Amino acid sequence: MIETTNLTKKFDDNTAVDRLTLAIPEGEVFGFLGPNGAGKTTTVRMLTSLIAPTSGTAVLMGHKLGQGDIEIRRNVGILTETPGMYERLSAHKNLSIYARLYEVKDITGQVEKYLRMLGLWERRNDATGTFSKGMRQKLAIARALLHEPRLLFLDEPTAGLDPEASRLVRDFIGEVKGQGRTIFLTTHNLDEADRLCDRIAVFKSRLRVLDTPEGLRKQLYGRQVVFHLAREAATGLPILQNLPYVKKIEAIENKLLVAVDDPETHNPEMIRLLVNDGQNIQFVGELRHSLEEIYLQLVNEAEEEDGQN
Repeated sequence: MIETTNLTKKFDDNTAVDRLTLAIPEGEVFGFLGPNGAGKTTTVRMLTSLIAPTSGTAVLMGHKLGQGDIEIRRNVGILTETPGMYERLSAHKNLSIYARLYEVKDITGQVEKYLRMLGLWERRNDATGTFSKGMRQKLAIARALLHEPRLLFLDEPTAGLDPEASRLVRDFIGEVKGQGRTIFLTTHNLDEADRLCDRIAVFKSRLRVLDTPEGLRKQLYGRQVVFHLAREAATGLPILQNLPYVKKIEAIENKLLVAVDDPETHNPEMIRLLVNDGQNIQFVGELRHSLEEIYLQLVNEAEEEDGQN
């Protein structure tokens, strides 16, 4: 669906995007994360053929950037971080104008479909200048989907929205994903990315790491089992610390934190050993690091690396 090779964009002496190479298959929700100024929006603008790259290539839906730009623009949907609307015109009129630009055949039907789907039908005749930020964002999403694009770019879709509007947008993204469309998502909402994205790229001028959310956790932290004991956990250390599959073990109050690669295989033996030693196990869980922890560590590492170069 999207393939880039050494895609680069320079502004004077500043390299905003440095040799980005990606392959995003059809039907994937792809998260593109990075701090402000990292080059995320510049990447989206290149991939949607709004600005030309300095060097490198990209192919979207079989159309090569720089050669099939008209087809790319015709077949992608895009939600920009600050979407503009004709504020004096109604929501219905706004969408009708864009539907004509996209050469939508059933303009009336498509406009009604997405106004209803996003809960805006009752306000269809109101000027968009009277809409709240959340309503404008939903209208912008409707605009991006009017022509039923196979590939959708969403740049900070829930930025500045209240929790209710954010949830509606997230649910809608999940619904669009279920239709088999490909979604390129930039966001600062890391919980949102964790829940929605099949894979995540951490980006700061260049690609730093790319994996599934769970794969990122394993890369940085491995897997950690937590045994909650009825007494001081240090008493359980000698029982487990010399096992060949235990990579690291730590006692904190009544909790034993044990790093192992395959908990499903090794947990039964560790539980038996602890019970045979007289330990009362209250419950067993797995420590799950948040995507925020992972993201911050990766960004900090990227900044340290850039500072050394």
